[in-house]
Amino acid sequence: MASQAGGCKRLTAVITLVLAAALSASTALSLYFWRRKSRGLESKVRELEKSLKSSLGKCVAERQGRIRAQQALRKALAHPNSDNVESSSYPMAPIGVIQSCFSTRNGTPRQPLLVPLARACLVFDPNRVPPASLEGLGEYSHCWIIYVFHLNTNMEKLWKEPSKSRFKAKVKVPRLKGGRMGVFATRSPHRPCPIGLTVAKVEAVQENMVLLSGVDLVDATPVLDIKPYLPYCDAVEGAKVPKWVSDDNLLAVASVSFSEGFPSTLADCWATIDKKSLYASSDELQSLIKQVLSWDIRSLSQRNRPHDSDVQTRNGEQLGNASDSDSCKDEEASTLRADPASLSFGDIIYHLNLEGMDVSYKIDCHGNVVVEKVAISSGIPNTRRKPLRFCNTDRQI
Repeated sequence: MASQAGGCKRLTAVITLVLAAALSASTALSLYFWRRKSRGLESKVRELEKSLKSSLGKCVAERQGRIRAQQALRKALAHPNSDNVESSSYPMAPIGVIQSCFSTRNGTPRQPLLVPLARACLVFDPNRVPPASLEGLGEYSHCWIIYVFHLNTNMEKLWKEPSKSRFKAKVKVPRLKGGRMGVFATRSPHRPCPIGLTVAKVEAVQENMVLLSGVDLVDATPVLDIKPYLPYCDAVEGAKVPKWVSDDNLLAVASVSFSEGFPSTLADCWATIDKKSLYASSDELQSLIKQVLSWDIRSLSQRNRPHDSDVQTRNGEQLGNASDSDSCKDEEASTLRADPASLSFGDIIYHLNLEGMDVSYKIDCHGNVVVEKVAISSGIPNTRRKPLRFCNTDRQI
């Protein structure tokens, strides 16, 4: 019995030693793999740190390069090479477009605020002008609009070398009855840089749109900028203008009347364009027509007819209004010869395009206007996507 007990003790001791040895070997093996893995992680961390340091160095170098390039660009713009003036350029592009009641240049007022009912909607490009940019504009009564004369017929000249553009320094002025004046003493659209400046009444601000009135802008006019009108500095007290500018009655007509059936025909036309009109009723449109035609919107050459030997017509009717600039003669389409003695002022039919409608009218030698007919203009598409209503009592942001 004693020998058996001793054998069990020895077996237990052997087993214990074997288990201890196995545990020790397992621990040593785990420690080996942990150290090996740790060294691998440390190597990856060092590689990442090295890569991050290299990337930061590249970012610093790129930033310094951009700064140097911007400084060089500003220097070049501030001091352009006199031998190559066209190399100077500035980062400007339209930020919005005008949706105007004036479908064409024909009849668009020559100055702002002359036609209070002349309405437009300035729609901004949301990619360039977020709605937050317009916050606070609705608190002003008026604003300045800087835009492009995009319909100039001599636009191609501006892309040529200045010495080859043959740009005219003087333009005909309606108030001078054809007399010429330096282009910078006028507001002619035909300028070395076709940029226009106008003021308009701010009716309301809605999301990315500004509703305007009193405009002298044709539909689809690209807008470069808009600024609030500040009376304390924008209205210059004691400012002087030439006498030919201050005479406001030169282009005013004697009277404006409508034919008997005109109101009902206008109502039918307005019903067709209702959902895309800037006006809430045909009565408003008729008031707009009267305000526009209260000024003689014809060009100088049209006012001199039928005394001219060449009478420009289209389908037997007088063509619409054109600019008084010499460069606009190509606007007039086919030419038909007519005997001046056979025509009188009352025989000539003029056309005014408003809100996608063609308005026909006559004017006699005494300045009396008779509005005869109105029809939907088939050749002038209306691209407005949703109704734009003006509310005189609601100025909202």
